[in-house]
Amino acid sequence: MNILMIGSECVPFIKTGGLADVMGSLPRELVRNGTRVTVMLPYYSKIPESYKNATRRVDEFTAELGQIKRKCVIRELVSNGVRTLFLDCDECFGVDWIYGYGDFEAQRFALFCRAALESIRVLGLKPDVIHCNDWHTGMIPLLLKTQYAHDGSFRGIKTVFTIHNLRYQGLFDINCIKGLLSIPDEYFIPDRIEYYGSASFMKAGIIFSDIVTTVSPQYALEIQTQQYGEGLDGVLRQRDGALFGILNGIACDEFNPETDDALPENFSCSNLRSKTVCKDALRGAMRLDDTCDAIIGVVSRLTEQKGFELVREAAQRLMSRRVQFAVLGTGDRGTVDFFRTFAGENPGRVGYRDEYNDSLARLIYAGSDFFLMPSMFEPCGLSQLIAMRYGTLPIVRETGGLKDTVVPYNRFTGEGTGFSFAQFSADDMVGAIDRALECYADKEATHRMIVQAMSSDFSWKASAKRYIELYDKMLRRD
Repeated sequence: MNILMIGSECVPFIKTGGLADVMGSLPRELVRNGTRVTVMLPYYSKIPESYKNATRRVDEFTAELGQIKRKCVIRELVSNGVRTLFLDCDECFGVDWIYGYGDFEAQRFALFCRAALESIRVLGLKPDVIHCNDWHTGMIPLLLKTQYAHDGSFRGIKTVFTIHNLRYQGLFDINCIKGLLSIPDEYFIPDRIEYYGSASFMKAGIIFSDIVTTVSPQYALEIQTQQYGEGLDGVLRQRDGALFGILNGIACDEFNPETDDALPENFSCSNLRSKTVCKDALRGAMRLDDTCDAIIGVVSRLTEQKGFELVREAAQRLMSRRVQFAVLGTGDRGTVDFFRTFAGENPGRVGYRDEYNDSLARLIYAGSDFFLMPSMFEPCGLSQLIAMRYGTLPIVRETGGLKDTVVPYNRFTGEGTGFSFAQFSADDMVGAIDRALECYADKEATHRMIVQAMSSDFSWKASAKRYIELYDKMLRRD
């Protein structure tokens, strides 16, 4: 099979969240399973020069967005068996930030969708499947089934649309999208891509793709409910027969405590003594007191979704426990200000760094005893998987991929890989933390859980095979 995977970000070139990790890791595993994969993403100005210098110019064309014409250059880089094509349009992607341009986002990602399809024709790619990811690519299935339906270059191509986070939908003015992509009026109705007076890229992807996937089985169920459906639950229920939840994996070769250069000492589940060295180093890096208390780590975007309002509500109670916090993340002003204040009022007990720092993140994963994710909702989550890989036991709310991946501790049988709570409440979160600290006092039980967590398989192997099965199923329908 020949797969074209399209997304707005991809490790190692550009990253703001988990989408980039998936775009970087899944194609490599598909290639290992005998699938040909081409990745396509924008050529952002923020891509490091080392990668830019490694690309070669392949072709160029002019993309039309209504009355607007944009020159696009196609650049190529081949690594680890994966061909990556960059769509270079300086007017749209040669800007300071990856996202966050308000109404201009409509033109940027309308161009991305149009240019992706034009690139197929220009290069003669002939993919069997176009795998689109999140709202930035949502117009591709619609355009493919309408404006490109009778073009021989696109005959027989199937589409998969993966929802990484339903909350971000790509909503724009209808007249703007109508003009940019020349979409007829008949498509801007509630049964198609109109969403409460706006045009929705996300809705277009859901309705017009052949198969819709999400990044965990539990999230696939949740988004069909009013609570988690973000106003699209009815549309998703209509597509239930074509909706599948496939759990994300992690790149286990990159996240490996036995070989990670960011750690002061490497360790494994058969040699956990060096994990203590990482804990000592973490205390030094975050200016935490040298005690025997447990460390709860956090590496996260600090947004409403992530549930840290529960920590704010329970702050005083948490400081009455024998526990320290090591927090790394940027995000919403209110949450950032809270953690700054929390750390300032509790020196030696709470360390906070307002930045993105991969080396420090890995030290938190390795040096913490527990890893807190009290999410309001969580499509999949990768941090809990990385934490378990590094022998740090997650404390999570039972939602989305967190529920699918963390086995709650059972003190009677000793089973479990972490601790969980069901209700989105500070009381329930504190209860889960108390259960974790009770287990922490039992060194034998804690050691057993760490080994169980580190022995779990969260690689892409099983999930990649599931995607291949879905691709094959679509192609066999004809």
